[in-house]
Amino acid sequence: MILSDRDIKKELKAKEITIKPYKAECLQPASYDVHLDRHFLVFNTNQNFVIDPRDISKDLMKKIDITKSEPFILHPGEFALGVLLEETGVSDKLVGRLEGKSSLGRLGLIIHTTAGFLDAGNSLKMTLELFNAGKIPLKLYYGMPIGQMAFEYLSSPCERPYGSKGLNSKYLGDTKPEASKMHLNFQKSKKKSLSK
Repeated sequence: MILSDRDIKKELKAKEITIKPYKAECLQPASYDVHLDRHFLVFNTNQNFVIDPRDISKDLMKKIDITKSEPFILHPGEFALGVLLEETGVSDKLVGRLEGKSSLGRLGLIIHTTAGFLDAGNSLKMTLELFNAGKIPLKLYYGMPIGQMAFEYLSSPCERPYGSKGLNSKYLGDTKPEASKMHLNFQKSKKKSLSK
């Protein structure tokens, strides 16, 4: 069940949901408006000709930071990682879902291709998987509204929140965009097969 504004405020007060910084005017009927930070990662195509999920090169992506007045330009068909300005967190009884803003979707901007899920127990600046599906470059500005977070109750509090021992919690507490850590899944599988 998606939480209403009333329940989001209740869970914020109980510290079951955290939003930093929090601004009351960003609370919507069933979500909270979130904004774009200034940190980005883009593919380093000058030094990479293929992506191997089993062995991701250290120079696969390069960092770009923008200023308050300087936009980040996302070209048609281009993909970049960004990050939310707000740090959002949920306790072991809730999850969060990041959704795009309709006004930006109408300009061709997709803010996450698959990973809009905030796991129970995690608190971080969620990574944005930005894609320009339009035919014209888009300017993205520091602090602009970029999406909305909705929150849902779990059927019961989870036994092992994100970050618990034994979980493959690769993005716990991130504050800047992180490149894919998929290769760690292959390393874990390799270690298991070697121990048999």
